[in-house]
Amino acid sequence: MPAITLNIPSFSSLFRSRIKSPLRRELRELTLPIFIETLLIMMLGAADTFMLSRHSDASVAAVGLANQVITFCFLVFEVINLGTSVLCSQYLGARMRERMEKVVGLSLSLNLLFGLIISAILCIWPVEILRAMGLEEGMLRSGAGYMRLVGLFAFVQALSMTLSATLRSNNKAIYPMLVILVVNVLNIFGNYVLIFGKFGAPALGVMGSAVSTVLARVVAMLILFIIVFRTTVSRFPWEIFRKFPVKDFRNLMKIGLPSAGESLSYSCSQLVIAFFITSLGMEALAVRTYCVNIIMFTYLFCIAIAHGGAISIGHLVGADKWRGAYLMGKYVMKIGIAITFTMAVICAFSGHYIFSALTQNAEIIKLGTTILWIDVLLEIGRPINIVYVNTLQAAGDVNYPFYVGLIFMWSIAVVMAYIVGIPLGFGIIGMWWMFTLDENVRGIVFLRRWDSCGWMHKGFTGK
Repeated sequence: MPAITLNIPSFSSLFRSRIKSPLRRELRELTLPIFIETLLIMMLGAADTFMLSRHSDASVAAVGLANQVITFCFLVFEVINLGTSVLCSQYLGARMRERMEKVVGLSLSLNLLFGLIISAILCIWPVEILRAMGLEEGMLRSGAGYMRLVGLFAFVQALSMTLSATLRSNNKAIYPMLVILVVNVLNIFGNYVLIFGKFGAPALGVMGSAVSTVLARVVAMLILFIIVFRTTVSRFPWEIFRKFPVKDFRNLMKIGLPSAGESLSYSCSQLVIAFFITSLGMEALAVRTYCVNIIMFTYLFCIAIAHGGAISIGHLVGADKWRGAYLMGKYVMKIGIAITFTMAVICAFSGHYIFSALTQNAEIIKLGTTILWIDVLLEIGRPINIVYVNTLQAAGDVNYPFYVGLIFMWSIAVVMAYIVGIPLGFGIIGMWWMFTLDENVRGIVFLRRWDSCGWMHKGFTGK
């Protein structure tokens, strides 16, 4: 491919750069439903946490750690889903619809296989996994019961994630949003009935939350299957089993392994951090669980616009519109920072009231309120990372985010957090300062990468 010369504007002028109206409209149409869908997905987890807080702080800590492990296992599915999203976006931009449909069929088949393997692992060894994570024996029974039931149906989530990625990359993000809306209502109602024993149902506590979560995910998968095969893929491409699409499989792996590797590195670091925090006691683990579920709402919009921007950039890269892709990345980053930082400040001012509504434990309230103020600084770097990890992957530069995450997450967010938090005795507060340092250092690195344009000409439509 011949080199393309770009007259890249300065950073300050990008705040005055205007993305063309059709691109802004496409970004809005993608971002709004993704935002609502992501909000509802987060509310699924938050509903479990907040409703269980009425049961006990110990149950919140146990389920929080179990969900950390389950979420980590779900990253196996992201290897395929990230590749699916990038390839579908670029193939659509290049008008290669038949190859896009083969990718969808291949992705569903692979994730079903991976999902069944993960389901078996989580169902058979929940006690051993949580004990290795350092969960206290008093909380082990409830945490293991939750993990066994939710983990048994991991394959359902694997298929749902692939179906949602397919719809979003085909500019049909509104459908996953509507499905999650329905599922949220079912989950919250199920939690209310089964955790507390309403309408004649038994009060199952933690297991009630698990049953409700599983039922909601099964309903979501069934609805998404119907939508995909009625609106996006005319039929399942059974020919992939007769003539295996080696080229598409290779591209899926080439994108998915390093792309999911970045998420895998992050989640591994979070598991190790959770292990460290567990050693600080139940209060510290409960504080972390509450804070994670509260703070995620501050960067919710950033996740949505980053995914929407990544899909738009994938279309632009597929059409060889590199300047448009560059400007779109800057535009999305600017909006992500502004909204995330504002939400973090609002959350910090409301911190004492939020924690007082969740628990009566004075130590948890004090620690949680302090962390929300520290997080204001963290939310300067996080939106940059969220945006540029997604946009670099969408452009085909899948290795760079993985290497950056591997180096800085583990050296700062894990090693330095451990040293400051445990040997030096600053506890979870000191650890959160190290998380803040990690996010902001990585943000600077990703800013430099995007401005260098070293990510260009790494697309997959010609491969």
